[in-house]
Amino acid sequence: MSRPTARAVHLVSRPDGAPTAENFAFVEELIPALAAGEALVENTHQSVDPYMREEMEEEDGWELHAPLEGRTLGRVVESRADALPVGTLVFHRQAWRTHSVVTAETANPLPDLDGVPLSAHLSVFGGTGLSAWVALTRIARLQPGETIFISSAAGGVGTAAGQFARLLGAGRIIGSTGSAAKAAHLTEHLGFDAAFDYHDGPIADRLREAAPDGLHVYLDNVGGDHLEGAISALRDYGRIAWCGAVAQYNHPRNPPAAPRNLFDVVGKSLRLEGFLVRNHRDAQPELYEFLVPHLRSGAVVPDETIVDGFDHVVDAFLGMLRGANTGKMIVRLAE
Repeated sequence: MSRPTARAVHLVSRPDGAPTAENFAFVEELIPALAAGEALVENTHQSVDPYMREEMEEEDGWELHAPLEGRTLGRVVESRADALPVGTLVFHRQAWRTHSVVTAETANPLPDLDGVPLSAHLSVFGGTGLSAWVALTRIARLQPGETIFISSAAGGVGTAAGQFARLLGAGRIIGSTGSAAKAAHLTEHLGFDAAFDYHDGPIADRLREAAPDGLHVYLDNVGGDHLEGAISALRDYGRIAWCGAVAQYNHPRNPPAAPRNLFDVVGKSLRLEGFLVRNHRDAQPELYEFLVPHLRSGAVVPDETIVDGFDHVVDAFLGMLRGANTGKMIVRLAE
């Protein structure tokens, strides 16, 4: 009996600067017969994330002409694994393909959460939501009444962090983003007190306007001039949770200059701590406990941009790097 085929995306050349569609190729692959302990998953949703751009560099990055990875949801359609019966909905990281062969060690069954959309497992419950939760509660330790600034605030981490910060009692929430329309989205729909288009002037000036009494916390998703501006606006003993640096992802060999005021970290007794969310997987149960009631009540709304169809997975990735999304960019591969 012949085996079915799957479609996949391979990286076929390494980008020089911003990636283009020519760096990728769609290929067909024969699905192998399952070995004992394996299951075949039909993928339904895939996340595309900024970190993927870093994985395209030659040193320790993705291999060329091979399947790529990323956060993915799917349903088991064939199984030789007792822990993964047919019909089980799972999370795994064998992305950029229509079907994936997984094991109980590489795929996690998802909890049954009535009233919670499936895509939330890639947004507010996924790596972006968990990054926001860890940044606020473990790294910055946001306290009630404090003022927080979030860069790239209309992205997946930023939109989750703004909503979480409000529920955690933040006194004032400020965001930067790439357009006036996105800034309005943050204040009108996601509970930010102030938001600005970073193209409109120096970050330090915009922060003085939005937070005249200074910042207690900065959640950094950008680096570069945003970090410099935040250092200037932070009060003594302020905290910086450094999650990402989208300003340099397309220029890994020529990153922006370090903040000119970096020594103010010493002068103001600031704390700057970077983190990788993969080192905080034990925080996932905390996030479920905190967030499920708020999702069911409507106090938190997953902010997502959904792109339909496997044919558009590369387009979605490139669009995400250009800022085409608000909230988390997700590709819906199948119903």
